[in-house]
Amino acid sequence: MCPRGDIFLSGESHIIQIKEHSSYTEQITKLRSRGCIITDDAACEQILKHIGYYRLSAYLLPFKNEDGTYGKNLSFERVYHIYEFDRKLRNLLFSAIEVIEISLRARLAYFHSEKYGPLGYLDASFFNSKHNAEKFKANLNREIENNKKVLFVKHHLEHYDGKFPLWVVCELFTFGMLSYFYNDLTTADKKIFAGSDYRHMVSWLRCCTDLRNICAHDGRLYFRVFSAVPSGFDIPERMKRRLWGEILSVKALYPSSHKWNTEFMPAITALFEEYADDIDLYHLAFPRDWQDELKK
Repeated sequence: MCPRGDIFLSGESHIIQIKEHSSYTEQITKLRSRGCIITDDAACEQILKHIGYYRLSAYLLPFKNEDGTYGKNLSFERVYHIYEFDRKLRNLLFSAIEVIEISLRARLAYFHSEKYGPLGYLDASFFNSKHNAEKFKANLNREIENNKKVLFVKHHLEHYDGKFPLWVVCELFTFGMLSYFYNDLTTADKKIFAGSDYRHMVSWLRCCTDLRNICAHDGRLYFRVFSAVPSGFDIPERMKRRLWGEILSVKALYPSSHKWNTEFMPAITALFEEYADDIDLYHLAFPRDWQDELKK
């Protein structure tokens, strides 16, 4: 007989222990037993219903002790506020990356088609030796197939024998595909396109690709260690792997200093001020003078 809270599955060589479903009352009891302060059970239950214990528990990680308990005076209300801060921050960063993506798509298409022609993107000789033409074309064909009912795609399939000029087909590029497209340019073309930042731009694009995917899938940003690491910033390794390094990459790629300073900066400043009593800059690896550092 399995104890409450566990299910055992027999494998070929070992037994796998799976946690059993817990009621909202049991979830609240578990939080309390680990030191989380809950003053309103009904409100707590409503939050758990709409967010889920598993998702919300990730925001407890910065406060977790080695024995599984939480730090002193940690309230459920604060954890929920951090969750809300994270949700709003995702939306803000996703919007900023959208600006980068659209600008990058337009500039890369113009640059490459002006130099190599509207279909030059299909010629492997116009890229570096790492370019995998077959994989690139397979990715393109996948996106075309997935979007074949979209008006401009249908138009080019029916009237142009499926031949898409770069400035058309790049509308189907994911951010990851844009990143690889730049990475596969020749060194000479990278220098022309990105100037003195051409070496670092690859890492910035990878960071933004990773960040965009996390934001798009409602992933946690707070107290997260990122897999993509930016180059070109004189900051400690710990800061590169936290949100600070990712945001510096967003700043570096953002195409308009004016829009950054008049739209993004006021929005992120207001967000940090709204949750100043709940968040900890250390959890994000933000320096205390982060506002001055982020201005373009």
